[in-house]
Amino acid sequence: MALGGSVAERLPSSTSVRPEPAPGAMTFARAWFKAIAGTSYLPMAQAEVEAFLLELTQRLSDALHAEPFSPQVGLQIGTDLVNAHVTSAEALGRSVEVIDARLLRDLGLAGDAGFDDLHDRMARLLGMVATGFARALRDRTLDEQEMVRRAAMIARDTAERRLRDSESRFRHQANHDPLTGLPNRALFTERLGRAFASAATGSRLGVCFIDLDGFKVVNDTLGHHIGDQLLTAVAQRLGQAVSDHLLARMGGDEFVVLVEDTTCTDDVLKVADSTLDALSAPFHIEGHEITVSASIGVVERAIAGTTSSDLMRAADLTLHWAKKSGKGRWALFDAERNERELAQYALAAAMPAALDRREFFLEYQPLVSLTDGRLLGVEALVRWEHPERGVLGPSHFIEVAEETGLIVRLGLRALAHACKQARQWLDLGGHTPFISVNLAVRQVRDAGLVREVTAILDRTGLPPERLQLEITESALMSSTDEPVRALRALSDLGIRVAIDDFGTGYSNLSYLRDLPVCELKLAGSFVEGLRSPAEDPGRAIDERILATLVSLAHTLGLTVTAEGVETAAQAERLRLLGCDAAQGWHFGRPGPPERIAELIAPTALPPRANGNVSGAG
Repeated sequence: MALGGSVAERLPSSTSVRPEPAPGAMTFARAWFKAIAGTSYLPMAQAEVEAFLLELTQRLSDALHAEPFSPQVGLQIGTDLVNAHVTSAEALGRSVEVIDARLLRDLGLAGDAGFDDLHDRMARLLGMVATGFARALRDRTLDEQEMVRRAAMIARDTAERRLRDSESRFRHQANHDPLTGLPNRALFTERLGRAFASAATGSRLGVCFIDLDGFKVVNDTLGHHIGDQLLTAVAQRLGQAVSDHLLARMGGDEFVVLVEDTTCTDDVLKVADSTLDALSAPFHIEGHEITVSASIGVVERAIAGTTSSDLMRAADLTLHWAKKSGKGRWALFDAERNERELAQYALAAAMPAALDRREFFLEYQPLVSLTDGRLLGVEALVRWEHPERGVLGPSHFIEVAEETGLIVRLGLRALAHACKQARQWLDLGGHTPFISVNLAVRQVRDAGLVREVTAILDRTGLPPERLQLEITESALMSSTDEPVRALRALSDLGIRVAIDDFGTGYSNLSYLRDLPVCELKLAGSFVEGLRSPAEDPGRAIDERILATLVSLAHTLGLTVTAEGVETAAQAERLRLLGCDAAQGWHFGRPGPPERIAELIAPTALPPRANGNVSGAG
């Protein structure tokens, strides 16, 4: 809003509108106005401000051409800006920016032969403008501060007194959990940082990272009101149990104990045990008896060579281990396990690209009759030709593939490749074995399994009776009947179904009666026991177990194949126990398809019953 009076009455006395401004000066003045508009309160109308800025523009132009050149004009211009209420730092910055960017161009001086000299003069003028602005603003501020100083002195004593009274309260609120009153994450982090910063040579420390088991159920069933009271009661018990150490609430149902100046891991494990003991008794809250346990991640190490972040990451990881192991317990950080999990994570990250690059391939291992040594079947085994780690067996990556869901894609690709290879063997003539392919749990439970298997058989031309699918007992442990229906549908097509690693799972044995299973493959752990001396009590037990399993399978009309056979003595003992077939290094290691082709070609001689046919594998 414009104030009354003329421009001359309200602008600094050193300014007066020149009747003939330099060409382009008005264009620049308007640009200047737009640059500083809104940055300061100006008690003038736009036209008055533009007139003021036009005058400053003309003075800048005159100073640029003056001989001898004096940058002192900039001091007064900076002062005049402040006197005209252009007082913000933003306004000064924009003024310097627009003058530097546009003044020479708008005045038509950008192409002058002496442009470099003009540009140098401009820089010096701008420096003086900023200096004059700062001085004038300082003087003005000092005047205003003097007016405030007396009032401030009066209020200071009162403010300081109130500040002292509230400072401790604010500090406590900032560093403590409002629900439990325990130190919070910020205070814990500060204390942990101090412990690292002030550590002497050889100092050690540890942490117990605590997470309540099943706390969400309490909130969901009894309500957050009860949950909050439970957290408060838990905090009280933990505080009593670990009173010699810093206990903090990290948030939610997570707590952490800092154990400083430890001498060994046992110092922290004792704290973890005390924590579990403190939570063993039930809590009584508003008529509810609530039992709660905790999982604890424990880390204890020398301070040298690590950081607080590394320590807490290790504690968080170890807490996850405790949860995964069954809850209600502590887990101690294990560097080797951590390395293994990091390696597994790296494999999981690399697996999608490895599938695209076709780094996975199959090797084949013969399944041989223990009666006459005939080649009955061939198991297809997946390998990963990793570009850095070399050839990896399934134990390195199958679990990762299961967890990531890539097992379905990998399994279908392996199945298709195995069926294609089996079709090629079939074309050789002679005695053709069936091809046996493992199905992972996710594959068995996949709704499209039957459709995918059928499509692969149609595409490769392999007769269904030449395909055997191996499943584990765990694949049958489902809350639905889908896996069983899928297996029956596959069996109806003529496909053989075998249960792999039989004897290690927990499936209901009645499934063997109801499922379309034609073969049981005994786990290699039972066969391993046959390598022990005959007088070893453990061997006798393993033999009785094997005999029982073989008898059970034969009663149900199933054939039995033993896995992991490595010696002729094992093979002979299995034959005497009634086992039908076997596979293992004694009969042939996994190898390329050419080795199997040598066995099934018309000119190939069948292996002896107890002979080593390692040339096939």
